[in-house]
Amino acid sequence: MPAPRIKSPQQLVAESGADREGHGLKRTMGLFQLICFGVGAIVGTGIFVGLSDSVAQAGPAVVISFILAAITCVFTAFSFAELGGAIPVSGSSYSFAYAGLGERTAFLVGWCLLLEYGVSISAVAVGWSQYVNELLHSLFGWQLPAAISAGPADGGVINLPAVIVIAMGAVLLVRGIRESARATAAMAVVKIGILIAFCAIGYSAFKHGNLTPFSPAGLGGIGAGTTAAFFSYIGFDAITTAGEEAKNPRRDIPVAILVCMGIVTLLYCAVAVAAIGAIGGKQVAGRPAALSYVVNQVTGSAVGGGIIALGAVVAIASVVLAVMYGQTRILMSMARDGLVPRAFEKVSPRTATPVRGTVITAAVFALPAAFCPLDSVVNLCTIGTLAIMAVVNVVVIALRRREPGLKRSFRVPLYPVMPVLGIVFCLYLMYETGWKTWIQFAVFLAVGLLVYAGYGRRHSTLARADEATAEVTSAGAERERQAV
Repeated sequence: MPAPRIKSPQQLVAESGADREGHGLKRTMGLFQLICFGVGAIVGTGIFVGLSDSVAQAGPAVVISFILAAITCVFTAFSFAELGGAIPVSGSSYSFAYAGLGERTAFLVGWCLLLEYGVSISAVAVGWSQYVNELLHSLFGWQLPAAISAGPADGGVINLPAVIVIAMGAVLLVRGIRESARATAAMAVVKIGILIAFCAIGYSAFKHGNLTPFSPAGLGGIGAGTTAAFFSYIGFDAITTAGEEAKNPRRDIPVAILVCMGIVTLLYCAVAVAAIGAIGGKQVAGRPAALSYVVNQVTGSAVGGGIIALGAVVAIASVVLAVMYGQTRILMSMARDGLVPRAFEKVSPRTATPVRGTVITAAVFALPAAFCPLDSVVNLCTIGTLAIMAVVNVVVIALRRREPGLKRSFRVPLYPVMPVLGIVFCLYLMYETGWKTWIQFAVFLAVGLLVYAGYGRRHSTLARADEATAEVTSAGAERERQAV
């Protein structure tokens, strides 16, 4: 088997212009914007919609599930922080894999990122639609007809609100990163305020008896709850996709990742305890728009639930915006390397954004949001994300050995224990997804390998550069032979 094609960290940085002005992009994001961007990418459907699913699995012990999911993410967050500071480019884990493990692995990581970000965008948009109806019901006493607010599998025709929120995100992204960053920061502040207000209401009605039995399904329930809760943390890696648009990426990206994980974990645990302590785990489990329901039950009025629904509408919209941003930047990096069509690479000189790639991304992911049930692919998205995180931990180890002199603004503490634990935790949660998900994932990777063989490998810029070098070398050798 031939040696893997590897792009060194120095080559990736040089090609992207990341130490200057990245590939036509503009450096406008400071540390605060990066933190808000990270919170915007994470806090959304996972807590406003997905909490009820996690509680259904683990009961009040969902707090432990959130902590275990956070620990898994924190180990990998350290690795993302090291690589994000050392290789500050837009490609995130795709570029990290290219530098550490080679082109084929990088393509599969990019393939999994398409799944992770695509399912996240579509699923979040569907969750946004649920809370729009909850908000309309609270304010006006009516809801959108099912025909235009749900897909065919849920008794409707088209989920129009889901399409609208994706379109709004695309419009903001096309206008420019400065406008997108400001909008994300504003929405992040609003949703943190809403969640803090929810906690205040929930703890005012807190009853210790609602936390018992603490773990009705035992360790198995906690493990299943951890897998479900992990979906709530998907998105923190999107911070590293801002490597070419951050003002000081080598310093700010590691700090933003770690601060975001701390804020999000505290919020999730506080909200979970407040919700269950107020009305009990059985009332929260499986409940659509669970946070609004909790507030309505505690206050005896629909007004409080309407405010929570408004916060959810804002919060979930910010996730669509932030995750779609990350997806377009990853596709831009892959196009730069020739592994996907060049249309995703082109940056508008007027807005300094990949306009065509953003429009294509929005159109593609609006389709499943509008028409398809996504519950069946959430576990597939989870296992793909965990695989990416495991690869990132492996890359840290590989680059420490091969590139010991690489400039690292942040280093994983307790190396190599932290990345090894990150790999172990990721593999454990992958195991918990079940054998059916593993079969789906194997098929998904096989399709990815076929796409790479049919398109990526033949169009790779690195492969073409190697071929050109080989031709020059061969021609030189032929001239020397003829001269002799």
